[in-house]
Amino acid sequence: MKKKSKKKEYAAETRLIYGKPYTAKWDYSHHLIPPISSSSTYRLDTTKRGAKGFIEFAHHAEDFQVKSRAPIYIYDRLGEPNKEILEENLAMAEEGECAVTFSTGMAAISAVCGILAGTGSEIIAHKMLYGCTYSLFKNWYPRYRIKVTWVDFNDQKALSKAITPQTRMLYFETPVNPTMELIDIQKVVEVAKQHNAHRSLQHRIFTVVDNTFATPFCQRPISLGIDFVVNSLTKGLCGFGTDMGGVVVGPEWSYDHLMLYRKDFGGVLATKSAWPILVYGLPSLAVRFRQQLETAQKVAESLERDKRISVVSYPGLDSFPQRSLAREQMQDYDGNFAPGTLLYFIPKGKTPVERKRRADRLVNFIAKQSYTITLAVSLGSIRTLIEHPGSMTHSSIPPQEQLKRGIDPGGVRLSIGLEKAEDIIYDLRKAMDNSM
Repeated sequence: MKKKSKKKEYAAETRLIYGKPYTAKWDYSHHLIPPISSSSTYRLDTTKRGAKGFIEFAHHAEDFQVKSRAPIYIYDRLGEPNKEILEENLAMAEEGECAVTFSTGMAAISAVCGILAGTGSEIIAHKMLYGCTYSLFKNWYPRYRIKVTWVDFNDQKALSKAITPQTRMLYFETPVNPTMELIDIQKVVEVAKQHNAHRSLQHRIFTVVDNTFATPFCQRPISLGIDFVVNSLTKGLCGFGTDMGGVVVGPEWSYDHLMLYRKDFGGVLATKSAWPILVYGLPSLAVRFRQQLETAQKVAESLERDKRISVVSYPGLDSFPQRSLAREQMQDYDGNFAPGTLLYFIPKGKTPVERKRRADRLVNFIAKQSYTITLAVSLGSIRTLIEHPGSMTHSSIPPQEQLKRGIDPGGVRLSIGLEKAEDIIYDLRKAMDNSM
C-alpha cells in the first residue's frame, strides 16, 4: 500500500495572499476578504472582561499563562483586528516571530530605538542613513543623552573598535538610501555576536536593519541573523502610494515592549491604512516586484550605456562594485537574485557644482514634461518616481557632510514603477537631450 505523500509547505508568495488559514484575531472564514474594522473603541460585557483585557495587554510577566482564545479588544491604540491580522502576515513575510505596526516608518524606527536604547546608552549607525533617521539620531537623541556614533559598517575592524560598554544597538540600511551601497549583513551579525559573547543579557547589543528599499520580497535580514527589521509600509509594501505606515519585526519577547511603547507614545497605524495594505499591498507584492525588477534592470543598463551619465548604481549591474554580495543576500523567496527596484545615477560634470546643475535641469525637465516619471519623494510605488536626494530627502544632512558620507551633489534617485521599460527609457532620454 502506497504511503500518502505529505503536502509540502505552501509557497511564501501564496501565503502573502492568504496569511494564516485561521486567526484568533478575527474569525473571518466566511469572508473572502477580511472586512474593514471601523471602531476606535469596543463594547465590553463586564468589568471583569475589561480587566482581563488590560491584564493580557503587554503583560511582560514571564510566568503569564492566562490568555483568551481570541483577543479582548478594548481600544484601537491597544489593538484591533485589521492591524493584528496585517502584523501576523508581516511577521511571516519577514520570517520573524512577531510584528507591531505604527503610523509611519519613522514611528517604527523611533519605537525600536525606544525599547532598546535609553539615557546613557549608545547607538552605532552606518555613516549614511535616510535624512529623517539622520535627523532623529543627530538632533533629538543627544537631548536624551543617547550617544550616536557614525561608522562605516563595511569596515568590520572600525565597527568592532567603535563598540563600547554602552553600545546597545547597531543600526543600518541595506541597500543604503540613496546611494544603493550594500552592507554585508552577516559580517555585522558576526561583530555583534563576538561582543555579545562577553556580555550579560541586560547589556546585549542588538542589530537593526531598515529593509524598506528591498522589502521582504528581495531580502529577509532576520534569516541572516539580524534581531530586528523595520520597514516603511508606505513604500513597496503598500505599493500604491495611498497609505502611510511602519512596522517593526523581531523576536517574540519584544512584542509586549513594542505594544506598550505604541500605547504610551502613540504613533498607531490607522485601521483605514492597515486594511488596504493587508488586502491590496502585501498580497500583490510579489507580482508587482517581479515586473519592477525586470524594468529596473533594463533602465539601469540603458543609463549605463549613455555617455552623459558618469555613474549608475544598481545591484543588478555587472559593474556594481558589490555584485557578489548582492547575489548572496538579495534573493526572493525562491532564491532568485532580486536586486531591488531603485537605482542611483550621477550626470557627468567636472565639478560638484556642474553635476548639481545638470541634475537640477534633468529633474526639472522631467517634472514638467515627462509622462511616465514623476518628481516626488517616496518610493516603491506602481508609478516611477524621481527625486534629488541632496536637496530633498537628505537635505537635513549639511552639504559637506553629504559629500563625506557618499552623496554626490548631482546624485539622482529613481524608483521604478510598473510602466513599460521602453517608455521610462524614452522619457529619460528625452529629458537628457533637452537638459544636458
